Amino acid sequence: MPHIALPKGLPGISAGFAFRPETAKPMRELAHILLHEPGSLAPGERELIATYVSYLNDCYFCQTSHGAAASAHLGDEELVKRVKADFQHANISEKLKALLVIAGKVQKGGKNVTVQDVEAARSQGATDLEIHDTVLIAAAFCMYNRYVDGLGTWQPRDESLYDAMGKHLADHGYRKPSIPSVEAA
Repeated sequence: MPHIALPKGLPGISAGFAFRPETAKPMRELAHILLHEPGSLAPGERELIATYVSYLNDCYFCQTSHGAAASAHLGDEELVKRVKADFQHANISEKLKALLVIAGKVQKGGKNVTVQDVEAARSQGATDLEIHDTVLIAAAFCMYNRYVDGLGTWQPRDESLYDAMGKHLADHGYRKPSIPSVEAA
């Protein structure tokens, strides 16, 4: 049960966005830039970072919807599960592993990131932009996760709903709602 009178029937962040469209717009835009627009990290890799941080924050809605988006990009649902469980042994690049170390440390607190963590990422080919965006994705998803969970939003357990959301996010990005009933948001 949501903690405030959110629109009924809208899962997770969709309810908060519909409740306050003026704050939804910049939050959507930030997610779109970080996760969907062209960059040197593939969208699936960036979605994995968002998924991993959401998993660490125990935000079911975000880890499941962004996991579905990562899976839609990568075509590999099992990889998403492996990254959440033990990314060091997942079939991903060493560069992405180094960036996930940084993301995990940001999730605990930004000051946990060390010069050694950044140098390890650089030694695997990470650029300053990729390091920057990893930190920002991790920080932003701490905010998004806390927004979703702090409002006590409805987080359905029907995986097919998340698969549809993930495909929409992978195909169209974040500027428009992935839930048709929130088109006004």
